[in-house]
Amino acid sequence: MVSKIQIEPVLFFKRTNPPVFVISAIIMLVFILAVTLFTEVSKLFFDSIQLIIIEKFSWVFTVSTVLFLVLVLFLLLSHFGSIRLGSANEKPEFGYVTWFAMMFSAGMGIGLVFWSIAEPIKHFIKTPLIDSSTITPVDQAISITFFHWGFHAWAIYVMVGLCLAYFSFRKGLPLTIRSCFYPLLGNKIYGRWGHCIDIFAVVGTMFGVATSLGLGAMQINSGLNFIGDCPETKLTQIALIALITLFATVSVVLGLKKGVSRLSYFNVMMSVILLAFVFILGPTLFIVNTFGEGLKNYLSNIIYFSYWSEWVATTEWKANWTIFYWGWWLAWAPFVGLFIARISRGRTIREFILGGLFAPVLATFIWLSVFGGTALYLESVQSEPISAAVSANLSTSLFKTLAYLPLSQITIALSTLVIITFFVTSSDSGSLVIDILTAGGDQNPPKNQRIFWAVTEGVIASVLLLAGGLNALQTAAITSGLPLALIIIGMCFALFKELNKDINNS
Repeated sequence: MVSKIQIEPVLFFKRTNPPVFVISAIIMLVFILAVTLFTEVSKLFFDSIQLIIIEKFSWVFTVSTVLFLVLVLFLLLSHFGSIRLGSANEKPEFGYVTWFAMMFSAGMGIGLVFWSIAEPIKHFIKTPLIDSSTITPVDQAISITFFHWGFHAWAIYVMVGLCLAYFSFRKGLPLTIRSCFYPLLGNKIYGRWGHCIDIFAVVGTMFGVATSLGLGAMQINSGLNFIGDCPETKLTQIALIALITLFATVSVVLGLKKGVSRLSYFNVMMSVILLAFVFILGPTLFIVNTFGEGLKNYLSNIIYFSYWSEWVATTEWKANWTIFYWGWWLAWAPFVGLFIARISRGRTIREFILGGLFAPVLATFIWLSVFGGTALYLESVQSEPISAAVSANLSTSLFKTLAYLPLSQITIALSTLVIITFFVTSSDSGSLVIDILTAGGDQNPPKNQRIFWAVTEGVIASVLLLAGGLNALQTAAITSGLPLALIIIGMCFALFKELNKDINNS
């Protein structure tokens, strides 16, 4: 017998919707106004904030991400794994293919396309490890890239998604971050404490999604420039954000089944076609070897990489890579966590972890091996100037790599389409999640509210590009990730407290 926490949902929505929506909207509008009017001051402010966090609090990111991975693996192997996220006989709403497509599109999206070549090449041309005699530069480059995109990232998403799905679908609480704190705060989640938690989640999600939208706009602009001499300017990138935000708004207004799920499925199908193209046309054997060696080195060094990236690596390297990624994943965690919780009702905890941790990580590693491995082959074996292209412009590295393969015009056009669809799925999924949070957990929030948040995401991404481009996007992710790390730790503590009560009462 599942014990439900008694609440009055209708009263809860009426009490929480105005404070969370209004305060979150005010914060976003003040930020937009300040950055627009004081662009140069904003650049200095972003640089200062990033430096303080990296020097004083980077350990919080490292310790928390390791903690989440350990807890997820424990839940997978423990007796808690058989607990169903819903009633005892409830069936999942989506099939495995659609479920995985939505999860992968929301969790990685544009960022994976943007960095899949740039990061391995960056690590290859400048080896970050001090003692790397046992790993070749190619294998080291891909294994460190695996580290940043692997189990640590998805453990954050799974942990947040699991907390939300458990308290919402099993305990009957609204699908909001505050609900996860009921075992610790009780009815206080309906007041100021709950408002603050959800507002932090909304702001963090907004900056996390805006970071991806900014990266996507930069790369789409580069692709269009490569194909048809479209000028690479901030104005062009902002115009692209506006256009694709319009498509995302239409998708999010259509809802989860008619809009987001169909677009995610199409997105993944296009990605698979592009992946197969590059795998077959590229250095196939080298890609297979890169995947195998990279996976072996990643798994055998995952503990060392976790330690090295925090306490051995230079401050500059941490800021540009590991802490940026951990901050980015943490900033995305409320968004991706709530989204994968929303689409995972009826699955067991063990099924949720297997599908939400191992399947996306495997797909991510295959993607990185195909694109990163192709770039590494061109650079290390054929001596093509891929590293020069990456150093000149990160956004064009994908297209310049594809230019060395047969049928390059087709693959470049297809990759641009994939980036656009990832762009739209990130925006519409993020808008839907923010809508749910600001509507007190209502899984079908008002359409005018969906439009407001979709448009606001596009505006935030635009002002971040104006305020410093890639550096501003990185700082936004790191800054919003810090408080969210502490919030997620509290969610984990509350989850285990309630899980033990659940098992004891069963």
